[in-house]
Amino acid sequence: MSSVLVAAALKPEHYPVSSIAQRTCSSPYGLPVADNCVSGVLRSHDSSLTLSEKTLEGLDRLQHATAYPEGALIFVEGQVPRGVYILCQGRVKLMATNREGKTFIMKIAQPGEILGLHAVVTGGPYELTVETLQPSQLAFISRADFLRFIKENGDACLHVAQQLSNDCQAAYGVIRSIGLSHSVSEKLARLLLQWAADGRASQGVIRLKLALTHEEVAQLIGTSRETVTRTLGELKKRKVLELHGSTLVIRDKAALEHMVQA
Repeated sequence: MSSVLVAAALKPEHYPVSSIAQRTCSSPYGLPVADNCVSGVLRSHDSSLTLSEKTLEGLDRLQHATAYPEGALIFVEGQVPRGVYILCQGRVKLMATNREGKTFIMKIAQPGEILGLHAVVTGGPYELTVETLQPSQLAFISRADFLRFIKENGDACLHVAQQLSNDCQAAYGVIRSIGLSHSVSEKLARLLLQWAADGRASQGVIRLKLALTHEEVAQLIGTSRETVTRTLGELKKRKVLELHGSTLVIRDKAALEHMVQA
């Protein structure tokens, strides 16, 4: 799994809102909606940012920021791409669904990511459905404006190429994890270890916020909710981990590592 999935373990307060904009107003969903959310979130969440101030200001002039409630569909798999969406605040899941209605979550996006990028660049339909996991703010830029902008601004074009490469690498990670794992417990152990890398460690115990349902965890590793619940229960009985509300406590990281290596 890609490291971007670690965002699933974070609550909204982990995303600094005050640095996102100089001027904000409250939305109906409790978010401080920023006028210049694109430049703000890119500055806040991309340590390797190479975009110039001129380019950031240009993106702000093109964007139309909107707040969405939890469970809102931003765009749907197979839809003709109208443009890109840049996630400024909140969390969204990118998922694919088959004819039987089975859903697989490819990843959980972090603020600063551009959604629908591949479809907008190639002209093909959106490959995935994007749905908010909590109240979120996204900035929309139309396809025509976005393509013209990256054509005229080399640093923006490079930034787009970098994200496309990151998305490709993340997809490889998902395929490798799902395809090469021998059991559901191994898949779950891999996911927990990736989240643990960003958890808070103290005296050999790792604590992190798990703001996902068992159903969503199941959709991340390609299994059923019942299997995830049963596997977590088995790990709890073995004293590998504990769940206290939304707090996941990993007490035996070595046991998870052994499950992956076995």
